[in-house]
Amino acid sequence: MSKIQLFFHHVFRFIWNGIFILSYPILASFGLLFIGLTFLFSKLSQLLTRLKPDSKSGVLVETAWETLPNSNDLLESKVEKQILFGPVGVRLRRKDGVPTVLSEHVFGKKVRLIEKGYILEKWNTLESTALPDFDICLYDPEMDSIRFLTQISCFDWHLAEEKDNELVFKWFDGTQGGEREVQI
Repeated sequence: MSKIQLFFHHVFRFIWNGIFILSYPILASFGLLFIGLTFLFSKLSQLLTRLKPDSKSGVLVETAWETLPNSNDLLESKVEKQILFGPVGVRLRRKDGVPTVLSEHVFGKKVRLIEKGYILEKWNTLESTALPDFDICLYDPEMDSIRFLTQISCFDWHLAEEKDNELVFKWFDGTQGGEREVQI
């Protein structure tokens, strides 16, 4: 290194060391201040939690019966189980007060009215980890009967086509999709 390069090297090293030595206490004090404030708010939160009056840990909210959309004003639903960020399982009953086989099962809120009855998704379980596990069924309100059509293991399904005695369901589970034809 030449003398000029060596001179500039020592000058810049001196400036860099000076900046580091002057800023280090400021940066360290901000870190300690942050840790101290976090500790203070934690202790304050613990104190306020102790002062809070005892209350029931869980409140069960009783939901009312509501008319189910797309049911031609025949069915009512009451929430049985709601999956976090997911679908709702409901109990169904007829709005006209007629006893029905619907009250024995839990259904999804997806209802499709066709000429031969109502297409419903009947849940086979209420366990969040086992869902989606449901059967697509046809409910005949005249005979008060539920008939199994097919089983689809995803929540994203729809009735794509309705022919004389055949229904076509399309489904998509996020990675793959498919189609099921069912004779009724």
